Amino acid sequence: MTWSLYLVDDHAVLRDGLRALLEPAGFEIVGEGSDVPTVLAEIVGAPPSAVLLDLSLGEHSGIELLAEIQRRKLPSRVLVLSMSAQPRQVADAVRMGAMGYVLKGAAGAELIDALRSVLAGRHYWSAGIAAIAGQALSSAPARDPAPTLSLRERQVLNLVVRGRSSASVAETLNLSVKTVETYRSRLMRKLGVEDITGLMRYAFREGLLETDAG
Repeated sequence: MTWSLYLVDDHAVLRDGLRALLEPAGFEIVGEGSDVPTVLAEIVGAPPSAVLLDLSLGEHSGIELLAEIQRRKLPSRVLVLSMSAQPRQVADAVRMGAMGYVLKGAAGAELIDALRSVLAGRHYWSAGIAAIAGQALSSAPARDPAPTLSLRERQVLNLVVRGRSSASVAETLNLSVKTVETYRSRLMRKLGVEDITGLMRYAFREGLLETDAG
C-alpha cells in the first residue's frame, strides 16, 4: 500500500534525505515546502494521507499549520519531526492535533514505524516524549478565565492569531496601531496567557475563530 505524504521542513537537504528514506518504504511524497501559507493552500487543495512537520520554519511555526489543519478539519494526520523536546512545544503540538512526535535524532526505521502507526490511527511518541504527550492528552480543559469577550476583542483576536501585524489589524479594523496593541495586551491579560501561541490555543479551544476573518 502507498500512502501520500507531504514534507514540511525549512531545510531542503533534509527534505531530500527524507524523500530518499521514505519513498522506498512505500510513501508517495506528493509535496514539500516550508512556507506555511503556501503549504496550507496545497494541503487544503489535495489533502495527503499524512503531513511530516517540523515545528521551526523560519518566520513561521509548525504550530500555526497544525492549528489550521485542525480548524479546517482536514483528514491528513500529522507527525511532528523536530529537534526540540521542550515540554511546552510538545504539549502545544499534541493539543493542536499532532498524532505523533519524533525527534530528529531518531533512526530512519523509527520514523517509518511512527508514520505507519499514525496512518493506522495510533499515536506514536519518541522516547522521552511519551510522558509529556500523555499529560497533554489527558489534562482537563482549563476553566474559562474570560466568559465574555466584546465584539471588538473577538475581531482583534481573530486577526492576531492568524499572524497579522498590528499595522495590518489596525488598517482592517480602522483603528490606530497603539489601540490594537492595547487590545492585544488586554486580551492576554484577560485570558491569562503570555504570548500569541497562548491566544491561539484559547481561540481554538473555545471555537472563537471566524472563517471569514481577513
